[in-house]
Amino acid sequence: MSAALPYDTHRLRELAGEIIVNVRELSALGWTPATSSNFSRRLDDRHAAITVSGRDKGRLTEADIMVVDYDGQAVGTQHRPSAETLLHTQLYRRFPEIGCVLHTHSTTQTIASRLYAGMGHVHLEGYELLKAFAGNTTHEVAIDVPVFPNTQDMPTLAAQVDALLDRQTLWGYLIDGHGLYAWGRDMAEARRHLEAFEFLLNCELELRKLAPRH
Repeated sequence: MSAALPYDTHRLRELAGEIIVNVRELSALGWTPATSSNFSRRLDDRHAAITVSGRDKGRLTEADIMVVDYDGQAVGTQHRPSAETLLHTQLYRRFPEIGCVLHTHSTTQTIASRLYAGMGHVHLEGYELLKAFAGNTTHEVAIDVPVFPNTQDMPTLAAQVDALLDRQTLWGYLIDGHGLYAWGRDMAEARRHLEAFEFLLNCELELRKLAPRH
């Protein structure tokens, strides 16, 4: 007789369904090319549901959603989680209110990450859509979206993210040549933040075409 799993399997099925529907929509936008990207939901105070590594995100099934603990280790499965799992679980461990983390690789996000890597951030100011981010009630606000150097050393990258979270409130960040991480209290808020970042980053890229900076 197999041992009981240390999480609610009914809740896992609910979250898997939600992830599948939303990620298929993001894939249809071209934001998850070549099996890239990873997506997760908080399952409980010790576990998260996350996409299995290397799967086509436009064709996910329930079997492509696995469970990890907050140390990034697989729970109750032989599937391999994404190498970037720690970037998800550090947010769940640190912020009990965060319920969803979305990581995409759109063309806009990737180009912006390369273009602004030298500055270390993308400055966004004066846009009406800044009100899309939780806590912002006016467009008269500025935010800096961090751009972290890309690395295969996930503990080091997670530590760099943690250090910045000690100093400022964030709803997302870029990784150079890689893509965007965005999060929220639930899937709807995380999607709103992700889409707002995509729009605002695209605006900045278009402005640079119209008024090149020397």
